[in-house]
Amino acid sequence: MFSSHSIARTARGASTLVAALSTSLMLLAAPVIEADEAAGASPNTGDAVSGADAQAQTTQSGPGASPATQGASQGQLATVVVTAQRLNVARAGIETQTGASTYTITSEAISATPGGQNVPLNQVLLQAPDVVQDSFGQLHVRADHNDLQYRLNGIILPEGISVFGQTLSPRLISSLSLITGALPAEYGLRTAGIIDLTTGSGLLQPGGYVSMYGGSHGTFQPAAEYGGSVGSFSYYLTGDYKEDDLGIESPDGSSNPLHDFTRQAHVFSYFENIIDPSNRLSAIFGTSNDSFQIPNQRGLEPSLGYDVLGQTTFLSDYLNETQRELATYGILSWQHSEGPLNWQTSLSARYTSLHFAPDYLGDLLFNGIAQNAFKDDTAIAWQTDASYKLSDAHTVRAGLYYQHDSADSDTTSQVLPINAAGMQTSDLPLTVIDNGTQAQEIESVYLQDEWKVLTPLTLNYGLRFDHYSAYSSGSQLSPRVNFVWQLGSGTTVHGGYSRYYTPPPFELVAGETFSKFAGTSALPPGSVTQDTRPIAERANYYDFGVQQKLLENALTLGIDSYYEQAQHLIDEGQFGAPIILTPFNYRYGLIGGIEFTGNYTVKDLSFYANLSFQAAHGKDVESSQFNFNQQQLDYIADNYIHLDHEGRVASSGGVSYSWRGSQFSVDYIFGTGLRDDLVLPDGFTIPNGDHTPSYVQVNLGLSHVFALSGASALTARFDVINLLDKEYQIRGGTGIGVFAPQWGARRGLFGGLEWQF
Repeated sequence: MFSSHSIARTARGASTLVAALSTSLMLLAAPVIEADEAAGASPNTGDAVSGADAQAQTTQSGPGASPATQGASQGQLATVVVTAQRLNVARAGIETQTGASTYTITSEAISATPGGQNVPLNQVLLQAPDVVQDSFGQLHVRADHNDLQYRLNGIILPEGISVFGQTLSPRLISSLSLITGALPAEYGLRTAGIIDLTTGSGLLQPGGYVSMYGGSHGTFQPAAEYGGSVGSFSYYLTGDYKEDDLGIESPDGSSNPLHDFTRQAHVFSYFENIIDPSNRLSAIFGTSNDSFQIPNQRGLEPSLGYDVLGQTTFLSDYLNETQRELATYGILSWQHSEGPLNWQTSLSARYTSLHFAPDYLGDLLFNGIAQNAFKDDTAIAWQTDASYKLSDAHTVRAGLYYQHDSADSDTTSQVLPINAAGMQTSDLPLTVIDNGTQAQEIESVYLQDEWKVLTPLTLNYGLRFDHYSAYSSGSQLSPRVNFVWQLGSGTTVHGGYSRYYTPPPFELVAGETFSKFAGTSALPPGSVTQDTRPIAERANYYDFGVQQKLLENALTLGIDSYYEQAQHLIDEGQFGAPIILTPFNYRYGLIGGIEFTGNYTVKDLSFYANLSFQAAHGKDVESSQFNFNQQQLDYIADNYIHLDHEGRVASSGGVSYSWRGSQFSVDYIFGTGLRDDLVLPDGFTIPNGDHTPSYVQVNLGLSHVFALSGASALTARFDVINLLDKEYQIRGGTGIGVFAPQWGARRGLFGGLEWQF
């Protein structure tokens, strides 16, 4: 188990991807010839705690077909299915996870959990070990801030700007793997966690469904999916729409927060054509369009003493801020597999935009600045990965990656004039326009060898080179070495060392010219004006773990430890009302932790549990210093502080049981809380010196499948999220890069029907 200009840019970015997709679809046409012998899959050498192979399915010919035609059609389909399965195995073999920690969740496991495929992807990932939740749907894996790389069928999806929009839906997933630890050389740039999604297939999972889901918080969520094939061409489509009154976490812990409505729409499609037994062409297209109201805290009045056009009061209940996020992406891939050689080459593109619209009067009175902010990023990438089996003992893998980004950052800010004594000199707001563009280039190459030294011992070693150029630039040659030792009696030991190089998140780096704000309420006297651009993080990463299978492999237990020494550690924070994260560097960083995992499956019963302990510290802020006050900078320069996203203890687990078409499930998440500032009795504040209280959230799910005529079925489900109605904080409102408090969702009752056909 377990604005106008912004719309024009959106259209240009989307049209580029649509044109690429249209071209790819014209190429997806060629007959398949008879498949050769299926290749065997290499064993999973990571800490895979759950998983399932895709099951081939066949479709019936229409009643008007003759028996001979039916037989030919089914025979061709069977050949295509075998070829697709063999190519899937070959594609998976291009990558290696030797020595890494891999946690796999299948679509069946997602469906069996409370909420099933109706929950956002981050809620699914919270059930994996050492994953800590944050506000705006953020996740922290192994105490890193974001630093996550998403892949679709092994292809890197270029990064976007989205903060709390969920671009990828669990509906498109056939299986999900979270890969962490000391990673092999093929994984780079973002290394805290690789989230590799294997997408659904119309060939292997034909048919579809229509569903309706809803309940508490005004939730209304229809969705549909359909897949099929015609000869060697197959297609898979899924989409959903959602609206509710709890778009972002509540700022006050109430179950009905003020001004928190959201609308979200997501579409995904996958097309594939098997050209011959050795070649496959595929195309992916997806888009998400999400709009959010920014929820208001109740009963607050401005405390800065500003006067805007004669008005000094403004009740926070009436603030009207909104944010819209758009993401569109496309991928075209060609895979070749013949004999000892397997390779896949892909072109990908992604356009993302974010538009924050302020409440001009309210934001000026509360914050001293009201900023209309628009950011967008267009990324185009080329990725090629290959594996070659030199002998029974050696498999060589190599690859390259190139990415070009072009970003725009446009802000129009209302501010108030301030004199050298810090006093407001006029109640008439000033307008500051600050627009800019920037480009980024990333180039990466790697070479590695997987060496079966002995029958039970596999060693993977290699080198990776990364270079980037943007607001800053740099490069690094990174050695990697990992091992897996299969001992007797179901015991597996793994470990490794990886040198990491992580460029700063280009799409989030601020492009503002701060001198434009001098003498205004946005930059009053005494403010820190230093603004060193963020630079790349460099780290040494060590990992060691043991996995033990018991009870005829029904029970799997695991323990994993990790330690990271970082220079120029990258962190992120929200330093103003626009919900746009800003990256900065600590000169030094130390992160470490230990994880315990368990999984038990027997017949219709499955159980899993994860427990993790982590510590994360940073020292000496060396970039984006304007976001801090001088007292904070002075303290952090001399002391290691807890990182704001550190979750000292985290746990997740669940139970699922199937009985006569019914599925019962319970799961939970536990955390000791993210960081808050600690105010000492003498009034001195230690940044991130305290933490929010611990919490536990328990969820309950029940579903039943009713068989209908033919192959159709109707599934009814009922879910309770936060069964105990636990009122808990995710963020307390203080700490480095924390702008406002956020609370977890209160108890919600949800239900739905799904017609499968």
